[in-house]
Amino acid sequence: MAKVIKRDGSEEELIYEKIVVSVLKTGASIDIARKIAFIVIGKIYSDNKTKISAKELTSLILGNLKKENEEWYRNWIAFDKIAKKRETEKEL
Repeated sequence: MAKVIKRDGSEEELIYEKIVVSVLKTGASIDIARKIAFIVIGKIYSDNKTKISAKELTSLILGNLKKENEEWYRNWIAFDKIAKKRETEKEL
């Protein structure tokens, strides 16, 4: 199983459900959230990655989210800015 290198340097397993839940929080449907999670995880494994940074993972998710719906993408960015005090678009 691939690992995610978190912003603090720690590692955790890449978990499909965490991607789904994150996408759902943007307003996306369960079908779209699952689709994006499958695409992202598929990309990671097709690239033979055993580790991926949190920033790279976020970039993959957001790229797919933006293709599906600009509003959901903006919701993610707004949440990160307000709740996490993070300038996600600038970081990526």
